[in-house]
Amino acid sequence: MDGRGHIDRMFEGELRALRERITLMAGRVEMMIAASIRALMEGDVERARRTIAEDARVNREELEIDEQCLLLLAKRQPVASDLRFIAFTLKMVTDLERVGDLAVNIAERVCDLKRDPPSFALHEGIVRMGAIVQSMIGDAIDSFVHRDLATARSVIDSDDEIDALYQRVLGDLLRGLHEVPEQGVRAMIHVMSVAKWLERMGDHAVNVAELVIFMIKGDDVRHRGKRGA
Repeated sequence: MDGRGHIDRMFEGELRALRERITLMAGRVEMMIAASIRALMEGDVERARRTIAEDARVNREELEIDEQCLLLLAKRQPVASDLRFIAFTLKMVTDLERVGDLAVNIAERVCDLKRDPPSFALHEGIVRMGAIVQSMIGDAIDSFVHRDLATARSVIDSDDEIDALYQRVLGDLLRGLHEVPEQGVRAMIHVMSVAKWLERMGDHAVNVAELVIFMIKGDDVRHRGKRGA
């Protein structure tokens, strides 16, 4: 094997390692979403605290992946699709880290509500939103790793359901606010915040899906949503 071929094989291995790392990071973030919602539903403070502790690992993974991307750019000077893959990875890890932060926000509400169980204020839409968002994050990363345009588009389509659920949850909670005892208003406000954070997680998944479409088609559909996908 000549020197050029050896370098190419090494580069392919480095790109494969990068794909594996971002997939693992996304998997951790998905688990944080699921754990934070379960902790909220069950009033499980210990699970919430474990979720909060995971944030340090996600933050560390973001920094390490950033460093790995920058080293590849400096050492390999990639072009065309490889360059786009690395550049978009730098953007995507930021979205994943922010989703992790939002899962931590939910877990922190669980810790805060331990003195005021929110069972009367919880809405079935919260559970549905959590499941959809978790799936959207996983699908968005899969579409990125496998260059799957159809899956990226499905992530963007799923955002409609998230938005509709958010409006339904918010509307139902607001309509019931006057019926809640004074000591429970605070808990209900926390649950409204949870719905908003889940809606924002969906937005981050859409960000990733839109970048995938740009990477595959060269068509920047950001701020155009499904109409441009």
